[in-house]
Amino acid sequence: QVQLVESGGGLVQAGGSLRLSCAASGRTFSRSTMGWFRQAPGKEREFVAYITGSGMKNYADSVKGRFTISRDNAKNTVYLQMNSLQPEDTAVYYCASRTGWGTSVESYDYWGQGTQVTVSS
Repeated sequence: QVQLVESGGGLVQAGGSLRLSCAASGRTFSRSTMGWFRQAPGKEREFVAYITGSGMKNYADSVKGRFTISRDNAKNTVYLQMNSLQPEDTAVYYCASRTGWGTSVESYDYWGQGTQVTVSS
C-alpha cells in the first residue's frame, strides 16, 4: 500500500509561483514513477508531469517551460514548481504513483487526496 499526501496549494495571482509537494510512504519510492495530474471543474483529470525513478521527466505541452518536476528520494518527496501561473492552471492537483512510466490517468495505481490551486487574473 502507498500513501501520498500533497501540500502547497493555495491562491496566487496570475504570473505568480507555487511549489507543490507530495510525501510518499509504503512502496519503494526511489523505484516508482511519480506523476502530477490536475482536474479543473467540469473537466477530466489530465496529465501534468511525471518523473521516473531514474530521473527521466515528461511534461504536458501546456506546462512546458513553466513547471518543473523534481524528486528527493532521501525525503520520499516529489515536487512541482509552478511558475508563470495563469488562470487556466486553476485546478485540484493530484500526486500519483506507478511502476513503469506513462501519462494516462488509468495507469497510475495510487493517488493523493489533491490540493487546490487557484490563480486569479
